[in-house]
Amino acid sequence: MYGKRILLGITGGIAAYKIAFLIRILKKQEAEVKCIMTPASSAFISPLVLSTLSKNDVAIEFWNKETGAWHNHVAYAEWADLFVIAPATMNTIGKMANGLCDNLLLATYFSMKGKTVVAPAMDLDMYKHPAFLRNIDVLSKDGVFVIPAESGELASGLEGEGRMAEPEQIAKFIAEFLETKTKSNGKRICITAGPTQEAIDPVRYISNHSSGKMGFAIAKAALIRGYKVDLISGPSKEILEHPHLNRIDVISAEDMLNEVKKHWHQSSIGVFTAAVADFKPQNTAKNKLKKRDGLGTIELEQNPDILKWASSNKNKAQKVIGFALETNNEEENALLKLEQKNLDLIVLNSTKDEGATFGGEQNKVTIFGKTGKLEAFELQDKFKIAIQLIDIIEGLDA
Repeated sequence: MYGKRILLGITGGIAAYKIAFLIRILKKQEAEVKCIMTPASSAFISPLVLSTLSKNDVAIEFWNKETGAWHNHVAYAEWADLFVIAPATMNTIGKMANGLCDNLLLATYFSMKGKTVVAPAMDLDMYKHPAFLRNIDVLSKDGVFVIPAESGELASGLEGEGRMAEPEQIAKFIAEFLETKTKSNGKRICITAGPTQEAIDPVRYISNHSSGKMGFAIAKAALIRGYKVDLISGPSKEILEHPHLNRIDVISAEDMLNEVKKHWHQSSIGVFTAAVADFKPQNTAKNKLKKRDGLGTIELEQNPDILKWASSNKNKAQKVIGFALETNNEEENALLKLEQKNLDLIVLNSTKDEGATFGGEQNKVTIFGKTGKLEAFELQDKFKIAIQLIDIIEGLDA
């Protein structure tokens, strides 16, 4: 749900307290969340809780009496990819079905151009009442999607249908609903990320400080744009989940090259962000090297050049993007790498750029193409850079 805009409508039912858990789930899946409450719902859950968890102001009335700010129901409706009303009480569902508009939440519903989902919550007799069934039928015909209530213990103390679906089930419904609305563009992108580890013995290795954050940010940006992504990552703590993501975890440069060879032929773009170790031990000790035996000598040999292999094995339609981290003569070295490895783009960042370090959330990069410098980005979030990089890649054929 990366970047999807979910508008939550909370009405006055006891199940409103569960919306805090729903927001946490949606935010973990990196959706953007805003909340609109009916005045009655604030008796069941604090607007401050919802605002804190969603990281957005919560709207209840058409205007904020303290600040004088106007809450524009049309703007909310245009912002949302999906409007989810949960809990949806008998009262609110009745008003929605019969065109009654007496609060901000309802005004937003009647302004929606996108889809609306309701998760009813009420006592079992209400849930079976002919008026409720009639109203739900009207809403279904109006194009509203219904997440059926579950059976269980109700606030009245009775057992039966009417209990709002659990937050996990609502989040699952939202994810599946949005997935059907977000079609793949049919293109595949191969991305390498993170460091490689080259074993010295069973417990020691040669590596570097790469976290994989830049590669994962690019994978996320590509997924948002509708690409199917093969993400080949060295050891990294980064987490990314998506139906169109194929994540392959590897350890060594040799492992990474083997996976690139498996997936490169079906990709239209290759973005090689991985900080591949240039050298590896010629021989890996089968047992842990003991301190008492002395340091000894570790003979190194060169690792395979994954970026060069990809550029040497690309067809005319494929694009290859490399990354360069330099400590001196940055631009000169980056341009040399661009030419020698026959790249379409190279992304340069320097160890001299304060704040743009391994493991950080931000980066400062300069992008070069075959015609020279294309773009220089000041220090900013890696995901923002990733989005702009995808734009530049897609513009190569324009």
